[in-house]
Amino acid sequence: MLSKNKIKYIQSLKDKKGRAEHGVFVAEGNKMVSELLQSMPCSLLVATSGFLRENIVPEVGELVEVTENELCKASFLKTPQQVLGIFVIPSCQSQNVDWDSSLSLMLDGIQDPGNLGTIIRLADWYGIEHIICSPDTADVYNPKVVQATMGALARVKVHYLDLPEWLANHTEIPVYGTFLDGENMYAQNLSSNGVVVMGNEGNGIRQEVAKYISRRLFIPTFPPGQKSSESLNVAVATAIVCAEFRRNLLIKML
Repeated sequence: MLSKNKIKYIQSLKDKKGRAEHGVFVAEGNKMVSELLQSMPCSLLVATSGFLRENIVPEVGELVEVTENELCKASFLKTPQQVLGIFVIPSCQSQNVDWDSSLSLMLDGIQDPGNLGTIIRLADWYGIEHIICSPDTADVYNPKVVQATMGALARVKVHYLDLPEWLANHTEIPVYGTFLDGENMYAQNLSSNGVVVMGNEGNGIRQEVAKYISRRLFIPTFPPGQKSSESLNVAVATAIVCAEFRRNLLIKML
């Protein structure tokens, strides 16, 4: 049975302040919770008997079996599934990452939780293990972001850092960014390593970050010159850019 205090505690984790105070975040859904259970410490698992029958649950801090009605009282979702987990927020040590030999994403002021979650999921799909975010980017452990990642948080590490400072200390790494006045992305020889900067939904990449970008890319419209939308959604643009980087890498490998 789920006590009123437990429900109150879970509900407090909707807010960034509550998550920071307790050092945990909430994930919901059978697939997502099952994936996170394999890679992150779980302090509390709230699950129905159906979930517990069908899944092997590793050791967790506390396990509470509930009915579907009880789960509804704690859930952040309109239509809860069979399980809710509270996971310990991992410590990401950026100084231990080999930035030189890998491709990473850098997000400059992404505000929409859905966009951030989708980008993390895209990074997972394209084998990008690290994302660097500006401090004003949406909180990765916001419940809406967590749901949009569809479990990709089990494999993708998100670092919140001062972007200009980080770039100033990594001048040997190729830095790419998307701009309307950039070079046609499909005509470029893209490296297998480096950092790809994606900007804010409305304002793009800030000048203090843009000055460190060595390769300015443009995603061309088709057919060239035909009137089209002014811009792409940042998550869609990220998918196109990541796909082209990986296509270039595949060609080099063949």
